[in-house]
Amino acid sequence: MTASPRVVIIGAGIVGANLADELTARGWDRVTVLDQGPLPLTGGSTSHAPGLVFQTNASKTMTEFARYTVEKFLALDVDGAWCFNQVGGLEVATTPERLTDLHRRQGWATAWGIEGRVVDPDECAALHPLLDRDRVLGGFHTPTDGLAKAFRAVVALARRAEARGARFQGSTRVTGIESSGGRVTGVRTDGGVVPADVVVSCAGFWGPAVGAMVGMAVPLLPLAHQFVWTGQVAELAGRNDELTEAGLPILRHQDRDLYYREKGDRLGIGSYAHRPMPVELGDLPEGDVTDAAMPSMLPFTEEDFAEPWEHSRQLLPSLRGTKVDSGFNGVFSFTPDGGPLIGESPDVAGFWIAEAVWVTHSAGVARSVAQLLVEGRSEIDLHGCDVARFEEVQLGAEYVRETAQQNFVEVYDVLHPLEPRRSPRDLRVSPFSARQRELGAVFLEVAGWERPHWYEANAGLLDELPAEWVPPERDDWAARHWSPIAAAEAWRTRTAVALYDMTPLKRLEVSGPGALDLLQRLTTGQMDKSVGSVTYTLALDEAAGVRSDLTVARLGEQLFQVGANGNLDLDHLRRQAPADGSVQIRDITGGTCCIGLWGPRARDLVQRVTSDDLSNAGLKYFRAKRVRIGGVPVTAMRLSYVGELGWELYTSAEHGLRLWDALWEAGQDLGVIAAGRAAFNSLRLEKGYRSWGHDMTTEHDPYEAGLGFAVRKQEGFVGSTVLAGRGEDTVRRRLCCLTVDDGRSVVLGHEPVYLDGRPAGYVTSAAFGHTVGRPIAYAWLPASAGVGTAVEIQYFDRRVRATVAAEPLVDPEMTRIRG
Repeated sequence: MTASPRVVIIGAGIVGANLADELTARGWDRVTVLDQGPLPLTGGSTSHAPGLVFQTNASKTMTEFARYTVEKFLALDVDGAWCFNQVGGLEVATTPERLTDLHRRQGWATAWGIEGRVVDPDECAALHPLLDRDRVLGGFHTPTDGLAKAFRAVVALARRAEARGARFQGSTRVTGIESSGGRVTGVRTDGGVVPADVVVSCAGFWGPAVGAMVGMAVPLLPLAHQFVWTGQVAELAGRNDELTEAGLPILRHQDRDLYYREKGDRLGIGSYAHRPMPVELGDLPEGDVTDAAMPSMLPFTEEDFAEPWEHSRQLLPSLRGTKVDSGFNGVFSFTPDGGPLIGESPDVAGFWIAEAVWVTHSAGVARSVAQLLVEGRSEIDLHGCDVARFEEVQLGAEYVRETAQQNFVEVYDVLHPLEPRRSPRDLRVSPFSARQRELGAVFLEVAGWERPHWYEANAGLLDELPAEWVPPERDDWAARHWSPIAAAEAWRTRTAVALYDMTPLKRLEVSGPGALDLLQRLTTGQMDKSVGSVTYTLALDEAAGVRSDLTVARLGEQLFQVGANGNLDLDHLRRQAPADGSVQIRDITGGTCCIGLWGPRARDLVQRVTSDDLSNAGLKYFRAKRVRIGGVPVTAMRLSYVGELGWELYTSAEHGLRLWDALWEAGQDLGVIAAGRAAFNSLRLEKGYRSWGHDMTTEHDPYEAGLGFAVRKQEGFVGSTVLAGRGEDTVRRRLCCLTVDDGRSVVLGHEPVYLDGRPAGYVTSAAFGHTVGRPIAYAWLPASAGVGTAVEIQYFDRRVRATVAAEPLVDPEMTRIRG
């Protein structure tokens, strides 16, 4: 890429304007921003956005985006008029469940460095005098939240970008994207072709149509969302002048799917408390864009607002003296999981998207996209925003339509971290599904896969459970989507043998004469080993951040099987593969299956159904070989993510059921059971095994994450130069194992951790350790927090004492796993 490539941004709304500003601030001055609407009021979602910026989110990434938006907009103005009015934010609870959730949200805020506190009804009423104090049980107040004037911010950002060389061009319809040799070359418009080396679609709900121009699936659904302005509210008369507009905190009444903002002597009310209203782009109105009429503002459906209006008048009695003055159904973008869509086309290099981004996160997203383009990486982890995170089945129009509408309905719901998707289900099932259902499997869904969490058939084992294995009673939150059966499954894994369905884990086949060189370059491990070797390794980015952890088995001189974390790994390998065709990369997940056979009796079981030598000498730890089990051709890998003797047994999907049945029948007198992910997660934490995306991301290096053992000494891999000179003794923070002192409080993840009374880190993964008899949490803490350090975890509205422990908690000598 040249020092300043030609960039065309499609969409001059809040995202496009922010991106032009961020790129030009980094010296890229040949930037053209196109929009089909007139400037600066283009008619997209930005033009009517209510502008409420609540920063706190369960996602650290989304919170960071919002924090930067606040910081950036506070520094902007248009001829002295504000772009961000920091009136604060107040989220109120009218139910006990919501109040509990507000304590959880306050924990997130603390974990991510946002000031906020839960306040009582009296303080809620003092902060927002229009509230009916008797209807409120409490609230979450964040003083740095506030109102963004999106339209005004666009003007300020455009002026600044233009002063650095950017060009904004309105009333220009994009009709196509031109490319040559697999790389974008320009944008075709109704006024001619605009040459481009990079094209970024920031077209909002028009994003799918722009993506289709290069054959890129953009999983986004435009949905209408109701917003009204009231008439004059008597209690607001005279409170605000024309410049300030608002002095009361922005307000959310999430128990009724409502939010409120002040404007002079009126209130704006937004509602999600109505049926989902999908929008077809072809049905949007055309014509001149004005403040009151634009393609993204559809006619108000009064009947949908009748109940929300009544709920608003109950919460804010002052509204009983006024009426709805005007309203519209505004079009916004929704995705299957609620996250933004950031990424480059897999087929046309240089074509990028930054879609489904609300005003709240606009500046943060734009900064990350600019960093990706100019510097090659974002300083903030983006794995939850990358468009490549979706599996192929999740890109279908039917899936996007259903899940995006479900996300609209649930946008303000109190959701548990393990909350399963209700529909669609059974999109991807393993060959063992029939047997799992016979055993009463309780399934949760991940990436379309049905994954057993526990099996009701194992309930009888609770009567046999030794006293030291009986789990303590859990509070309501920790008990959701969990069963004490998980303790029995963990016990039987540690003492006998269990079958785990590992099929949903992504499996990639990398082959060809260039396969070894590719993997050697992209991973931290030594790949040039003998056939049959298995290597746990890391994939780093250019700054040595952990972009994934992988398990690579060399099955032939030019054939490798890669156990990956998801579609992001497939996308990365394909992009990095040489263009000469010397490497072939296939996703073999759907055509294969895997059973984790683990426990001290695993070898006793498997030797009954195979004539191959699976003794310790016959197949050593972290080795693989092809065998036959029950007559089924199997690739056996001597691995264990639960810390017990055993193997990952891979075969093609057609043979899966036969393999399961052969193992099941052979193990009956050995106490074999099927076990689920609840037990698996507990056992892997006891063993200290990390989960990428939870315990570490691109924001962490291998030594901080406790994975320095996976880094080879030689250089030559991505990130190796940056790692030079780093080590376990140079880190300033570290992923630490914590055990909870009271032996019963099971935290959920994302809670803040206090050291010496001050917030110092946050929890990543947590579970009850059934083997060790106490809860476990992994957390990022300062490196000074050594073994034995006392800390506190904020769990909802209380502090839970915990202690930094030496890891792993179970079998540190590795005698069980290597037996």
